[in-house]
Amino acid sequence: MSSNPTENTATPCSHTDYVHGPEREGLPATGEGTTGVERRVWDTLYAIEDPEMPVSIVDLGLIYGVTVEDGHADVKMTLTYTGCPAREMLTTDIEEAVAAVEGVDSMELDLVWSPPWTVEMVTEPGKEALREFGLSI
Repeated sequence: MSSNPTENTATPCSHTDYVHGPEREGLPATGEGTTGVERRVWDTLYAIEDPEMPVSIVDLGLIYGVTVEDGHADVKMTLTYTGCPAREMLTTDIEEAVAAVEGVDSMELDLVWSPPWTVEMVTEPGKEALREFGLSI
């Protein structure tokens, strides 16, 4: 470590995987047009609400993508910010719920931080749910 206080010695947060997600133009991901097991995974994700507000994690724009191949589901998601206190609860809920979907034999959940989440990623139904909750979007 440098003794120079102006030198940048920052390191990435140990809880952060800096894998890049999809391009912002492809977000919010909603699962529109999916079928079969992949559709069931999306439906399961829609049923999971953010622990701090009554809105689905999909409608909140946290899910960046879902793929299912040969019984293996891969879910890419983000959080509203890297220090989200609900991180462990959300990831556990997602892992357990997706693993229980009929046709899913294994699953992987990847947290990605690029592109970073913004309020523009909230779907129209999500914005309506947030307004009903009393938040201005």
